[in-house]
Amino acid sequence: MLESETLFPEPPMDLVARIAQQFTDSAQTKLAALEFMADPIAAAIDAMTHSLMSNGKILACGNGGSAADAQHFAAELLNRFELERPPLAALALTTDSSTLTSIANDYDFSQVFSKQVRALGQPGDVLLAISTSGNSPNVIEAVHAAHEREMRVVALTGKGGGEIGALLGPDDVHLCVPADRTARIQEVHLLTLHCLCDGIDCLLLGVEE
Repeated sequence: MLESETLFPEPPMDLVARIAQQFTDSAQTKLAALEFMADPIAAAIDAMTHSLMSNGKILACGNGGSAADAQHFAAELLNRFELERPPLAALALTTDSSTLTSIANDYDFSQVFSKQVRALGQPGDVLLAISTSGNSPNVIEAVHAAHEREMRVVALTGKGGGEIGALLGPDDVHLCVPADRTARIQEVHLLTLHCLCDGIDCLLLGVEE
């Protein structure tokens, strides 16, 4: 027997079947979400593009995997997505450890995003608020702060939207994944973020294909 075969034995068939089921479930969730989310995603693209073209910016926040999504989205805009273009104004509120820990230590963790929104947000900016459950306290506070600053909110949620969904006004956009399983919601969130990036580029650059 080769050494590699000892270190990496062939996985049992039940594990392979489980992996296949994960792929199938993910694909089915994404296709099911398309019917509910296509129009809101288009509305979010319009809102974000209008803000960027009016010298506004996009602030993004979330916790855990949603924090990674906020940073991913900001990086795609500030650097580039798939097409060459000038950098776009986007900032993830999850990256400054000194700011986050000082606010959490001096005040409360629920304010780590809202204080940044109040300091950095301006009328016409957009807050991308990401919460799988829609009930993250610090993201909820960020939504309140964005409304105080006359910013539009694009909320990326799941599980019915939670408290965040109930907070949104008529000028806000709710991108709610019609699913309850966290992993599946997060997978649709990533696809949605890529749709936002692609749509923004298409509107700004006039891409037809």
